Amino acid sequence: MNYKAILIDWDDTIGDWKGAADKALRDLYAEYGLGHWYADEATFKTAYETYNKTLWEQYGWGKISKQYLKRQRFLHLLETVGAEGDTIALADEMSETFLQLTNTYFRVLPHAAEVVRYLADHYPLTILSNGFKEVQYYKFAHSGLQDCFRHTIISEEVGINKPQPGIFELALRLNGVSKEEAIMVGDSYTSDIQGAQNAGIDQLWICPDDQVHDGEKATYRVPDIMSVQSIL
Repeated sequence: MNYKAILIDWDDTIGDWKGAADKALRDLYAEYGLGHWYADEATFKTAYETYNKTLWEQYGWGKISKQYLKRQRFLHLLETVGAEGDTIALADEMSETFLQLTNTYFRVLPHAAEVVRYLADHYPLTILSNGFKEVQYYKFAHSGLQDCFRHTIISEEVGINKPQPGIFELALRLNGVSKEEAIMVGDSYTSDIQGAQNAGIDQLWICPDDQVHDGEKATYRVPDIMSVQSIL
């Protein structure tokens, strides 16, 4: 393996987005009295996550805008349960509160800092993220890892999202390497792994055995971020 550049995802690869989002949703449920419409917090969280996943897949392929995603993921939940009043304004308020809370609860995943610094000592690193820029830059600034990355590519700023090949091709150009000389490291099969496959780039998928579905394959797969060092 003669890789000359590593492309790496941020959310749930380096930063604990799921953990921050879980806590933020818990706070939203309480703050906005969502128990009035949802049987319990788990029911609300499941409804949110199911629809949010669909929206992010559409956003990745450029089918919907950032603003639509931010509003619709909460507006849909309110409309589904028949909430009354100005649901659009409420959805927008919930969206902004949610993003502020995820920043409050942001943490780097266990062992991620150690692995990132190891990789940075051996390869130039480039972040590839679909996250919203105002949220991502906050997390980058509070991670203590800014010095580890040669390039930071946020889809919103370049106008191309993962899994579209163009964002990976941009990363190759910035690093001055061919597709055979780079590898993508990430946790999302759809965005990171299939995206890299679309661009002809090798992939290192961070995914536990019990979360792999039939037909999902990658150049390499490891169960956790600590195991990345066994490959790279």
